[in-house]
Amino acid sequence: MSKFTAIRNATNSKNSQNSAKKTVLRNRVAVVAGGLGVAVAAGAGIANAAAGPNLTNLASNVGSTVSAQAAAQAKAAKDAKAAAAKTKAAAAKAKKDAAKKADAWVKPVEKYVLGSTFGLAGSHWSHNHSGQDFVVPTGTQVHSVHKGTVVKAGPWGGGDGPAYGNAIVVKHDNGMYTQYAHLSQIQVHVGQQVGTGQQIGLSGSTGNSTGPHLHFEVRTGPDYGTGIEPTGFLRAHGDAV
Repeated sequence: MSKFTAIRNATNSKNSQNSAKKTVLRNRVAVVAGGLGVAVAAGAGIANAAAGPNLTNLASNVGSTVSAQAAAQAKAAKDAKAAAAKTKAAAAKAKKDAAKKADAWVKPVEKYVLGSTFGLAGSHWSHNHSGQDFVVPTGTQVHSVHKGTVVKAGPWGGGDGPAYGNAIVVKHDNGMYTQYAHLSQIQVHVGQQVGTGQQIGLSGSTGNSTGPHLHFEVRTGPDYGTGIEPTGFLRAHGDAV
């Protein structure tokens, strides 16, 4: 081989290698460009999807849900506040009613028939009748007509005499006294504090009695002989008999 031929072959081989490298480079650029195009296309698709109606509807639904929840919470808070105010008002009313009841005067028995009246004369009594009779069956609940302190309780009228049978006398805060006689059962004791309307005994026919009834007196003092007309007194204090 001549020297000229060897140089030519070497040159051709080098040119072939350079051409191959350029081809590979061009192929790589094409691949990268193609991938970039796919990425750009995918990004455009994502952007289009993000701007599409589905995401808009989702945002709208979330907003509506949050608004509804906020409204429900506001209503619940308002209802709770109203319920608390109602409970407070009911408690205040109950307290006021209890205080009013404590200061009231009530009947000593319920469902009664009026019997012998105050001041009635007759052979059945050594003196005129000292109270008002309430005709009721034996065992009827007897209530204190007003709050006070028990000052007498026992047989023989609690000390007023055998004609009264089992009897109770209560001293009240206005200085008046009430007496409950002919009882079949005494349910309080001397010194006990009683409330308005509190049950203190059961009606009967003990002592000088012609049948089951409650003998009721209003007195200016604790003992027999200080009685005043009881039905008018109760009417004047808010409870008609």
